[in-house]
Amino acid sequence: MSADDWRAWRSVRLAALTDAPGAFGSRLQEWADAPEDRWRERLSIPGAIDLLAFDDDGNVPVGIATGTPDGDNDSRAELISMWVDLAVRGRGVATVLITAIARWAVSTGAATLTLSVMPDNGAARRTYERNGFIVSHEPGDLLPGGRRELVMLRDLGPERTASD
Repeated sequence: MSADDWRAWRSVRLAALTDAPGAFGSRLQEWADAPEDRWRERLSIPGAIDLLAFDDDGNVPVGIATGTPDGDNDSRAELISMWVDLAVRGRGVATVLITAIARWAVSTGAATLTLSVMPDNGAARRTYERNGFIVSHEPGDLLPGGRRELVMLRDLGPERTASD
């Protein structure tokens, strides 16, 4: 995806924020009426990759994910904005997106892929665990009520070896 694809990204991102309002740091109200330049800016994070998954026919977008460089640690990349439409969950879309982000991360020189997940989002956590992530002891972002997001890590060693 590029900034020119903002309309397609917008439709899926708004669906994600509607479907799972508690799963993201962003809120639907913050993005629902966002102008074009804000969407273009979101799709222009330096060094990032933004992915859109489509249904089997290639017509309907059913998932999104972004990989971003970790500005504090060159050996890490981060998976953000992950979401798959409820209608296609359980069909491997999340795994395809995660695998693509992991391959991208390896191409940037990252050794570890990180993500943050809400502590009560068990379904997402299980999906990430099935895809090689483990819960870290690193403290996640502080949430209302004093809880913290869970930080999960995936060693990219197998991908680096497979791509050599």
